Amino acid sequence: MKSKIVTLSLSVLLLTSCSKTIDKVVNSITNNNTAATTETATVPADGFVQYTIKQGEQYCDKNNYVQTKYSQLSFKVKFDSSAIYQTLSAGNQKDVNKLYGFSDNNAQHHEFSARFGWRWSDNALRLFGYVYNDSKVSMEEIGTIKIGEEANCAIKVNADTYVFTLNDQTLTMPRTSTTVEAEGYKLYPYFGGDELAPHEIHIWIKE
Repeated sequence: MKSKIVTLSLSVLLLTSCSKTIDKVVNSITNNNTAATTETATVPADGFVQYTIKQGEQYCDKNNYVQTKYSQLSFKVKFDSSAIYQTLSAGNQKDVNKLYGFSDNNAQHHEFSARFGWRWSDNALRLFGYVYNDSKVSMEEIGTIKIGEEANCAIKVNADTYVFTLNDQTLTMPRTSTTVEAEGYKLYPYFGGDELAPHEIHIWIKE
């Protein structure tokens, strides 16, 4: 009888230990991938979700972990005058902030991912293609948009390329992921670069 009690006790301890380990793995993925918050996006009548990056921060307020599988991601975006900023170090004005996209290849976004980037420089709001392949980042400007105007954006996933579209402009960048579609998680607005947001920044996105 004592043997049965000891065996049962050990089984309970092992199950508890496994449960705690799984919880730690899930929490680690969530925190490392997107610095997820508990705030969820409420979609207003016009379909746009407002994302806010507070002064002195980098992550936006709505960045919950969401698994994704895309053959193409399409969305509209608009910025207000909070997109105009001056960095503390002049050299950082050329840093590309992150707008919207996804990780790929069932991997971390600093290994495989595709998203739009943005920055304010030379008196213009500039959008970029921003890609990670095999942990190597590449970025290229697509075009400029006006403050307050809606812009149509899309990332098409091909076998070996991403095709970025900004209104009537396109940009093709390489893709080395091996999944047929882009499989990963959603990536949200982020400020930086090296610096923190110099003031509160608002971005509206509609998928």
